[in-house]
Formats: sequence, C-alpha cells, structure tokens
Amino acid sequence: MSDTKKIIRREYKFTGYVQGVGFRYRARHFADGLGITGWVMNEWDGSVLMQAQGTEAQLNELLTQINRGSYISIDRIEYKELPTEDTERSFHVRY
Repeated sequence: MSDTKKIIRREYKFTGYVQGVGFRYRARHFADGLGITGWVMNEWDGSVLMQAQGTEAQLNELLTQINRGSYISIDRIEYKELPTEDTERSFHVRY
C-alpha cells in the first residue's frame, strides 16, 4: 500500500474563535463527504478537540474546508498521531 492511501488517525486541538460558530457541524459535514471517520467535541477551555481517521490527503482537505468557515477563526492547531481504530465507521459530534 502506498503512503498516499495509508490510513492514519490524528487528534487535533483547535484554539481560537472555534466554539459557537458551527465548527463541529462543519467538521462533521466535510468529514462525511470525504469519507473520514472519527469525532469532534468542544472542550471546557474553549478549544475544540477532534480525532479524524483517513488518508493524509483527506485529513488535509478536511482542515482546509473547516478553515473556510465564515465565523471560524483558528489561531492554532496542535496534533498528534494515534493508532487507527479499525471498527470505526462514521464521524460524529460528541457532547
């Protein structure tokens, strides 16, 4: 399997003006369209945490699409690599 098709999982932490602006629903909409699995949720500190699984190209496109949000203003994105979850089949918003 070439690296362009390799499935990876990353946990992202977004800070900035990312809560109360449709961030989670935008992430779910684009993740579904791109075939990405995982989840997204608001954190107590005003950040948004997201775990996303797909190819690197899919994850990069997801970040591009989220960043195009009208009211979303991302100041910083931190991420770390995680083991993939083979049983995961969809992307959802966690509450």
